[in-house]
Amino acid sequence: MNWRGRASALIAALALAACGSAPQVAAPVTGDTLAGRLAVRVEAHDGTAARSENAAFELQGSAQAGRLDLSTPLGSVLAQARWAPGSVVLATPQGERSFTDLDALTQEVLGESVPVAALFDWLRGRPWPGAATVTNEAPAEAGFTQLGWSVSLARFDDGLVVAKRDSAPVVTVRAKLDR
Repeated sequence: MNWRGRASALIAALALAACGSAPQVAAPVTGDTLAGRLAVRVEAHDGTAARSENAAFELQGSAQAGRLDLSTPLGSVLAQARWAPGSVVLATPQGERSFTDLDALTQEVLGESVPVAALFDWLRGRPWPGAATVTNEAPAEAGFTQLGWSVSLARFDDGLVVAKRDSAPVVTVRAKLDR
């Protein structure tokens, strides 16, 4: 699906969200819940326009089994991703779609892969144990680099985590956690 197709799908999802919301899973997911606002921006590259998405989020579980709900400011669920070993499903008002893994889901929905498995640790202000890490040495640059992403924890005490992938196209994920 090209950029315009994804944009059209998102607009359609937003329009349908006004009438209903994505189905929610009744089965509980164990683990802590992280919630707040999430913004993803993909910079313009090779003739494509810059694009950005933002929503309220609730992330629950772990990298192995969990759930990510994305909602409008009024609380209507726009989409829900759920995963367990061997299963990754995205539920929207248009229905459910299956993916091979979380990277494939973010690649399809955002046009770029975002390391959801690492986000569980990044949002807690620590590197993901599944990959090598380089810690920033300068105190003003609190954070680390991992998986090709620079994770800034400079405003972590305020609940803000910013992860940026500098390879083209540049992708920035900003999460403002509810405290």
